Amino acid sequence: MKKIWVTYGVAIGLLFIASWWILQQGRLLETGADLLNGLSNSAQSIWQPIIEGFSHPLSIFLLQILIIIALARLLGWVVGKMGQPTVVGEIIAGILLGPSLLGWIAPDFFGFLFAPASLGNLHLISQLGLILFMFTVGMELDLRILRTSALNVLVISQSSIIVPYFLGILLAWYLYLDYAPEGVSFLAFSLFIGIAMSITAFPVLARIIQERGLSKTALGSLTLAAAAVNDVMAWCILAVIIAVVKSGPVHSALMTIGLSILFVLFMFYCIKPLLTQVANRFFSFETMNRSVIAVIFLVLLFSAYISEVIGIHALFGAFLAGVIIPPNEEFRHVITNKIEDLTVILLLPLFFVFTGLRTQVGLLNTPELWQTCGLIVLFAVLGKFIGSTLPARLSGQSWHNALAIGALMNTRGLMELIVLNIGFDLGVLSPQVFAMMVLMALATTFMTGPVLNMLNWFELKRLNVSVGDAANQAVQKAFKLLISFGQPRAGSRLLQLAQQLHFHAETHALHLTPNADLPIAETEIYEKEGFEPIRSLADKYHIPLHTHYKASNNVPQEIIQYTNRGDFDLMLIGSSRPLFSRDDTGGMVQTFFDSIDCTIGVLIDKGFTQIKKALLIVQDDSDAFLFDLLKNFAEIGHNQLHITSTNLLSSVPQSLASRASVQVQVNLDMASFRKFDILILSRNFWECIKLQRYELIASAPTILIIHKP
Repeated sequence: MKKIWVTYGVAIGLLFIASWWILQQGRLLETGADLLNGLSNSAQSIWQPIIEGFSHPLSIFLLQILIIIALARLLGWVVGKMGQPTVVGEIIAGILLGPSLLGWIAPDFFGFLFAPASLGNLHLISQLGLILFMFTVGMELDLRILRTSALNVLVISQSSIIVPYFLGILLAWYLYLDYAPEGVSFLAFSLFIGIAMSITAFPVLARIIQERGLSKTALGSLTLAAAAVNDVMAWCILAVIIAVVKSGPVHSALMTIGLSILFVLFMFYCIKPLLTQVANRFFSFETMNRSVIAVIFLVLLFSAYISEVIGIHALFGAFLAGVIIPPNEEFRHVITNKIEDLTVILLLPLFFVFTGLRTQVGLLNTPELWQTCGLIVLFAVLGKFIGSTLPARLSGQSWHNALAIGALMNTRGLMELIVLNIGFDLGVLSPQVFAMMVLMALATTFMTGPVLNMLNWFELKRLNVSVGDAANQAVQKAFKLLISFGQPRAGSRLLQLAQQLHFHAETHALHLTPNADLPIAETEIYEKEGFEPIRSLADKYHIPLHTHYKASNNVPQEIIQYTNRGDFDLMLIGSSRPLFSRDDTGGMVQTFFDSIDCTIGVLIDKGFTQIKKALLIVQDDSDAFLFDLLKNFAEIGHNQLHITSTNLLSSVPQSLASRASVQVQVNLDMASFRKFDILILSRNFWECIKLQRYELIASAPTILIIHKP
């Protein structure tokens, strides 16, 4: 080793000397006195490269991206805590970074950050992000869900377009003289106002349904199907509108529409069969290579290019390319993984900010303008509510479900912004109307969650039996057990624990994915994989199992709400440690102790296989509730329950005293714990032995800590 280091040092030294000699000889080749010398002693020349670096186009662009992503994720997280979809926070971030706030409070910095010369690059990159996003939206559409209730879906989806479209045209008639740009025909203006009123943001709606756990319900399936059809129809109508607006004369518009139809047929009957063959051969992570991904991107870019050339906008072509991707879940899953994170995290926020730069809320500077904005919001809400609620009610839905469908179909968000930006680019919408419509999109998306909460509250008030009536009903409620887990293996371990301790109960399993931004197809895969081990074990023991799955960005709050709503008697969870602590019952577990109403069992798993010999450690009579919990275990003949008390108990139930070994032990005997399969103790006792916890965990077998509120 020493020889290697000596050789290395000598070699480096010789190369350094040789380089120095070449540089000295090279100076003899210099001629002329006016040579560029980068080693000037002036302070200005020292700092000049850094100063120039700040104003370099690439530096400004990177700074734009840095600020945009940071603020978008921050506000997305904030609104997520408020129960709103993250897209609401991202739209607000775009408005705040625009002239409405940043340009108002810091005009110099705004002018530096978003100089007019830099906006062209921002616009092009945001358009690329939209193209990729619309491709994923097309892939998320699964029109096979129409098979179940196709007629009801078609009625609701068509009505949710026709009614708001009519109200939009009526509103355009009122707005045209005062707010339409010069030279824009009433036809073009009214068509864009109408389609802007009619759109439903399918991706945002899908996230809301997913976050609220409605994906597997009849209400969620019906709404998703109606929104999917609404999305397809709206984009087809938009393509026709763009063709009419851009083409001018009737014969040019008809030609554009004809070419569009031919293009759609070509994509479905020529390109889609080829993609189906590709998907059948390369359908998984293992088999799909970069050449296949390149083919997919070529199809996407080709479709977007042709649609832009025809005159119906590149976004329609991207959407169409996504629709024709074969409905192979794993194939779509792989493609989505390749595209979605880059699109949603990096590129889409650029679009929101570019929209925010165009949204000049300051233009709405009179009461009349704000009244007009309020009128637009009112027409938008009424159009979707009437167009969705009444058909849903006539198709056999309850008033609660019908109103919920109306609230969900009111979601506009991102898709609305895309339509508005297209109208603004075409010069059909004035800056004032554009600002009003952006605020309308934000308001209608924001109100979806609160309206659903209000509807659910009224429905619970209607369905719930009063406390007095419930008290008079002498009905024995079944023992309800909830198993909440993150890792799939943990779920089966908790069920195994419940079975071996003979917690005979109505058993429910809760599994949450800590990412509400996943596509629906991916969450279905994670749901299947997450419940597979616990379902297999439940089938083995012949235990009826009720499962509940949800993707959420706030897992602890979801667990708390679900547990308290479900009126469970016992919840079993695995232990978890906070990031900066060794406390097995801290962090999330501590939050559950403070917020959940039922008894909680926290498992510190040391790899138990079969529980035949259990040790119950009690402190005093406050721990007597554990006797009832373990009654079934003690009554099984081959099981042994040993009860150790650190203080004298006033009484031990006779049913247990006759079957269990009971003793008083002042000091904990750590060494003797190894002969037991499990230690069971209360949280109160656990808190009393803080100094001995780690010694106990090290010496003991599996530990179950029970907390009773």
